[in-house]
Amino acid sequence: MAEEKKVILETRDLCKHFTVHGDDLMASKQTLYALDGVSLKLYEGETLGIIGESGCGKSTFGRCVVGLHKPTSGQILYQGQPIDTDSKHGYRAIRKDLQMIFQDPYSSLNPKKTCGKLIEEPLLIHHIGKNQDERDEIVARLMKAVGLDVQHVHRYPHEFSGGQRQRINIARALTMNPRIIVCDEPVSALDVSIQAQVLNLFTDLQQQFGLSYLFISHDLSIVKYISDRIAIMYLGTVVELCPTEDIYDHPLHPYTQALLSAVPPMSPFEHKTQIELKGDIPSPIGKREGCPLASRCPHCMERCHKERPVMKEQRPGHEVACFLYE
Repeated sequence: MAEEKKVILETRDLCKHFTVHGDDLMASKQTLYALDGVSLKLYEGETLGIIGESGCGKSTFGRCVVGLHKPTSGQILYQGQPIDTDSKHGYRAIRKDLQMIFQDPYSSLNPKKTCGKLIEEPLLIHHIGKNQDERDEIVARLMKAVGLDVQHVHRYPHEFSGGQRQRINIARALTMNPRIIVCDEPVSALDVSIQAQVLNLFTDLQQQFGLSYLFISHDLSIVKYISDRIAIMYLGTVVELCPTEDIYDHPLHPYTQALLSAVPPMSPFEHKTQIELKGDIPSPIGKREGCPLASRCPHCMERCHKERPVMKEQRPGHEVACFLYE
């Protein structure tokens, strides 16, 4: 019997709501439902890709996981133990194990500090390294691991290319020897040729350090390349979850099918029929009833406007929230 995979991180019915105002500041407050009941599991040593269009809540989900946003409701469990998200000390014991890499490789670096000082900073905060020589040795080892020249340790961020800046951010995330790294569109700001190099670096580091990734992106080809499983998000909810090989071979949810139909063909001789989702994207402001895709879905039924479908397994490891498969 194959060894059962160990869950390292889990979210249960995770919700995040923001209070917003209209154009008139004196108008009544409204609620924006950025996350509306997200339940996912991340297994040890795997890469879980999270994909969706802008505004679907994928970045908010990543920020909630690492504690940058306080969830409105729901649970986050690390190694089976709930994280106390209500307390400012809830993440203190596991802070080293959860790290995040942001989308913009330049704005996430302090322009006044050198490459070496940027990578050394977490070591100083967490009192790692007995002296300066030991910390310098750790910095040099991490720079080498991410493909940076150790001789550039005294350079400032503006003296590096975009790909090199992102490598600095990756090295910073590795200083704490984490178990999980949340990657929030880490290659979207890079040139295509550099994207491939950084993605290969993520794969190599995962094997070297035994990392688990939450990889957030809006690019299906990137997520397909690096992920073991893929979660499709729409308007703050997960509508489909499946192994990577199933995403192209057996897409089930109408939204997933529409996303795939919009991907340009690999060959000029390949003909694809694009699925058009008519109508405007519903606003995330205000409580919604029924399926979030109901107003745009070509297969919409009457119950779709009244009931919200739940995730159900249709194939081994392949779950979908859609009434078409009941």
